[in-house]
Amino acid sequence: MRWTQRLRGAGTVVAAAALLGGALAAPAAQAAAPRAGQLADLVNPFIGTENEGNTYPGAAVPFGMVQFSPDTGHNTGYDYSQNHIRGFSLVHLSGVGCGLGGDLPVLPTTGDVSQTDYAKYQAEFSHDDESASPGSYQVGLKTGIEAELTASERTGVQRYTFPATDRANVLLNAGQSLHRTVSTKVEILDSRTVRTAITGSGFCQATKPYTVYTITRFDRPFTTSGTWSGDTVTPGSKESAGTGRNGAFVRFDTRKDRTVEATTALSYVDAGGAAANLRSEGGRSFDTVRRAAQRSWEDRLGDVRARGGSDTLRRTFYSSLYRSFLAPNIGSDADGRYTGWDQRIHRAEGFTYYQNWSLWDTYRTQSQLLSLLAPHEARDMAISVVKIDEESGWLPKWGYGTAETNIMTGDPVTPFLTNAYQQGLLKGYEERAYRALKKNADGMPPADSPAVGREANREYIANGFAPYIKGRPHTKPGDSDYDHGPSATLEYALSDAMLAEMARDLGHEADAARYADRAQNYREIFDPSTGFFRARDASGAFAGPEDPAKSEGFHEGTSWQYQWLVPQDLPGMVDLIGGKQAANDRLDSFFAYEQLLKDPAKTARDVWVNGPYDYYNADKYNPQNEPDLIAPYTYLSTGQPWKTTDVVHAALTLFTDAPTGMTGNDDLGTMSAWNVLSSIGIFPVQPGYDTWGLSTPVFDRVDLTLDRRYYPRGGLTITAPGTSDTARYIQSARTDGAAYDRTYLTTESLRGLRSLAFTVGGEPSGWGTAADAAPPALN
Repeated sequence: MRWTQRLRGAGTVVAAAALLGGALAAPAAQAAAPRAGQLADLVNPFIGTENEGNTYPGAAVPFGMVQFSPDTGHNTGYDYSQNHIRGFSLVHLSGVGCGLGGDLPVLPTTGDVSQTDYAKYQAEFSHDDESASPGSYQVGLKTGIEAELTASERTGVQRYTFPATDRANVLLNAGQSLHRTVSTKVEILDSRTVRTAITGSGFCQATKPYTVYTITRFDRPFTTSGTWSGDTVTPGSKESAGTGRNGAFVRFDTRKDRTVEATTALSYVDAGGAAANLRSEGGRSFDTVRRAAQRSWEDRLGDVRARGGSDTLRRTFYSSLYRSFLAPNIGSDADGRYTGWDQRIHRAEGFTYYQNWSLWDTYRTQSQLLSLLAPHEARDMAISVVKIDEESGWLPKWGYGTAETNIMTGDPVTPFLTNAYQQGLLKGYEERAYRALKKNADGMPPADSPAVGREANREYIANGFAPYIKGRPHTKPGDSDYDHGPSATLEYALSDAMLAEMARDLGHEADAARYADRAQNYREIFDPSTGFFRARDASGAFAGPEDPAKSEGFHEGTSWQYQWLVPQDLPGMVDLIGGKQAANDRLDSFFAYEQLLKDPAKTARDVWVNGPYDYYNADKYNPQNEPDLIAPYTYLSTGQPWKTTDVVHAALTLFTDAPTGMTGNDDLGTMSAWNVLSSIGIFPVQPGYDTWGLSTPVFDRVDLTLDRRYYPRGGLTITAPGTSDTARYIQSARTDGAAYDRTYLTTESLRGLRSLAFTVGGEPSGWGTAADAAPPALN
């Protein structure tokens, strides 16, 4: 199925009954298992393209360097509510919150070339003439031109069908992107080939520039060509370079042959790398590349076979699974060369180098999903992060291409790498990774390093907390931990806990004890007078409003939303706020639990925090942003695991199969991975460790095909026959036929399992409520 979009905003108004009864409640008899080889038919790439989900509908292969997609004028690329396309560009990241990428927007036109600003020559289109599927995108422009896109790992392939004319143009706009373009160079090499070099900077705030090189090869000669600089178009010119708008046009006679195909290769190394990638992956027809892209997605999606549930549920699930495999992205060329963070050229030996690290987001869900379903690639990704430290001197925080952006706060790289270690992905690199993590945990980058690392580490180590210093000037581009002292403290402490476990496993006992002690630093920002976490200023005094809903210093959240971000020691946190009863009362208030039981979908949409950037002044659950992703699973530690299922299933209703069907920014697959993991009933409740919390799946059966190099059994089957909105409570669980009473599994236990079977019913049971059933505290 190619998704043809016709009903704008269809997901905005969805009846609660349809959401629960259709998406979560349909029994297996109403929906057969997906047909073999047809799972990609369930993917709708338009989900999340409206209401700031910031996804893109264009063509990519799993983890590919190229994401060939239309740009409509939205700062991150495509917005479903807009109806003009400025160009089809090569680089996009799914769900980012700020503009980046959008390099080399290409647009077919007819007639004279007189405009060089893509906001002026943009082409109108209708969603009635637009379709997309994994690895493919097509649109009919109101100019009478049909555009089709597909991709391989390092190339984007385009096919344009023009009206019969002697002035069919393709515009290659090197000087305009979604980020800030620093300088560009365009060269027409011969009658079929155009080369560019694009140096850009950006993503939320200015960062160190990076350069991307492209080469575009057409399937037949141009009849004429030219370049532009600024507003001046020069027919016959072969080169344009410098700051400002630079681009090229090539022209074809389509009166007899109306179709033009071209392949554009990308490299972050040099022009030779782009040419080598073109030789390696180019030379194939559009249809051949599209079939290969579709096969790659079918193979990837086929590792998860979900049975039962409604069509809507399976579409949202497989669309989320698809988005979970869009990033990180290949950064090395076909010959293994890549540009490191020292801006030097290196060669990946024995692994593929990856880039684009939204770690504050992905360390909570997506990295764990990839470790489960794509461990070979996840290993290469972890090795790539270790290489960043070895080549630049420091580990990344939020890396784009070849540069650090320093966006977000805390220390997200630590749980990312300790998760890789705990999942067995760092064999041969354990000590190298540990040395990098220890340096990161105990020190700070020098002034001449682009990285900020743990910016408030000096105060944190000395006093046990990162101070909140309002208005402190930033010393480097990006976010500052001093602006977000209390949340940075919680993030540091979480990372210390995960590093302590790795240190202990590797025999570094003194380090393990020191980090375990620091993992308790969450207590240093707990204010007994309010019963909540609060900011502390440089003097140590509590700062900001006492009302936890109006608290200051929490990055994209409030004290209410951050109070559960202590996965390393939830029993300790529960004791701080007065024990399990007090914790459950607070959780019930946080989730509006009584209202949720009466109307889950309405509570999720109207009572919980909604709006992709609605972060502050709230005392309720925010299912659209990262700090709260683990929160529903807190009930596993307070003796009421059935409430985890209630909250999770309510949150799942926020995912629909319409353009508005993404809850918040997807952040490189973070929210999508939350949906996938929560839907199959296993979730990483201690990110950076190997603990998987259990809740009721929304499918009768899910068969996971797992890599035997990491999971010797080769697969895991999770069953919950009859699961629905009215029969969603776990009555009992069995692992390989044996009764299982705990609310969590470890990766080690998963490796030995063939089956995890749940019996479900209409009322909560005593399953998982024993004192030893909850995930244990670490350290």
